[in-house]
Amino acid sequence: MIGTTADVKPRVAELLREATQWRLIAVLFSCPQGDCWHSEVAALASEVADEQLQAAAEAALAEASEGLYHTTFGPGGPAAVRQVSYLHSTLSGQFLADLRGMYEAFAYQATSEEPPDHVAVQADFVGYLRLKEAFAQTRGEEEHAAVTADAVQRILDEHLSIIAEPLSRSLAASGISYLAGAAAALLQRVGPPRHTTPQTEDAFPVVAPGGLPEWQDA
Repeated sequence: MIGTTADVKPRVAELLREATQWRLIAVLFSCPQGDCWHSEVAALASEVADEQLQAAAEAALAEASEGLYHTTFGPGGPAAVRQVSYLHSTLSGQFLADLRGMYEAFAYQATSEEPPDHVAVQADFVGYLRLKEAFAQTRGEEEHAAVTADAVQRILDEHLSIIAEPLSRSLAASGISYLAGAAAALLQRVGPPRHTTPQTEDAFPVVAPGGLPEWQDA
């Protein structure tokens, strides 16, 4: 049982807040190309009450640039934003196929062209799942809501928890305020590594989007 009728509206509101926060984290870790990126950061920041994320967004509007992004995350940069960079014993081909399979199971299409293990894509997927869970809650679809919540936990445990701590540590020493803040916000939501390895099977059934609202570019 997901919750009583009285619990549904507060839970939906909480899920929508989380979805917005995750989307902002995803955008902050994406390449700041053009005015649309800055407009979306400003719009999302106005919707979140989290002071840490608001500060990161404010810093991003002042200091983010495409050049700084590539200097930070490109070859020889101080930080890595792909999960494969932190996995030394996993076959990257199978690992990436597993992630793509999970995205397809939930009809998720990334809004960026980054690889599926990129932190921005994974964070965006979490936001998408929170929206999907909220939609299922409003329709009383408890099974779909539970499956979606389980998928969020799997992404956190098997994927983002591997990235969050070392990424936050690297960016904290980088001197780049907005990325350090975004990484700290990510770590706060994910926590330390769970010491698990990614699974190669797709453990989730396909859940059709069913009218789920999509993120729109600003």
